[in-house]
Amino acid sequence: MQIYLPIAEVSVNAFLLLGLGGMVGVLSGMFGVGGGFLMTPLLFFIGIPPAVAVATEANQIVASSFSGVLAHFRRCTVDIKMGLVLQAGGLMGAALGVVVFNYLKALGQVDLLVKLCYVVFLGVVGGLMFIESLNAIRKAKKAGGAAPAPRRQRGWVHALPFKMRFRTSGLYISVIPPVLVGVAVGILAAIMGVGGGFIMVPAMIYILGMPTKVVVGTSLFQIILVTGFTTMLHATTNYTVDIVLAVLLLIGGVIGAQIGTRIGVYLKAEQLRILLALMVIAVCVKLGLDLLLQPSEIYSLGEPGGH
Repeated sequence: MQIYLPIAEVSVNAFLLLGLGGMVGVLSGMFGVGGGFLMTPLLFFIGIPPAVAVATEANQIVASSFSGVLAHFRRCTVDIKMGLVLQAGGLMGAALGVVVFNYLKALGQVDLLVKLCYVVFLGVVGGLMFIESLNAIRKAKKAGGAAPAPRRQRGWVHALPFKMRFRTSGLYISVIPPVLVGVAVGILAAIMGVGGGFIMVPAMIYILGMPTKVVVGTSLFQIILVTGFTTMLHATTNYTVDIVLAVLLLIGGVIGAQIGTRIGVYLKAEQLRILLALMVIAVCVKLGLDLLLQPSEIYSLGEPGGH
């Protein structure tokens, strides 16, 4: 069933969009990521212009994350205080990111920049996460199958001022690192159409020292407000939010997130991270190959027969 997307100006199969939304919703519920880092490149692959994919996907992340976070609230695995600090940084980062995005859009360079950002970020994050997950699994096996204790660093994070107690996470740390993580994620949300969970989840575990059980729910809680704010800015400043595309992705995403949250209960944290790492690397390779081997549009600026 073909459906015309008015802002993207392309026709796409409606069931394909529902399926993509559902698949990314499952990942959102399982891993605590908004899923945009996978959905946005998938939208590129089916012919959605990158500027529209970025702005619209930020909208879809709001719904799938909200659906996922409800299940985590029921299990009391959301650190609301930490989430609010992360959101404060995220809103600042999102505002800055939209300014940069609009500037590049005016220059006509936004499509290439978005794709290059994806290749670099997905490659780096996927590689690091894969190595870290393998190490965690090895340690668990050496300890006779017991899960490794969460790494509580006593380095630079604990030496910073403006400390605050986060009771749900069992932490007493400076608010500066969470705010900086939030700013970075906000910028990514605006420029790449991602919730930033694929950076936020490792940062919360390895930089802030949060226990894995509260990381997923807190990440989803933070993503909701930041991506909602990003969507509003994109819709009002560069008019690239396609409401038809967003609704189809939303429906699939909300259903998928509930399924993913249930699946995530049965998998160990290390297994979840290694699965996520493999998916990130796979999307990175596909996107990189498309940029190198398969230009979708070839422009000729010279006269026919000219040099």
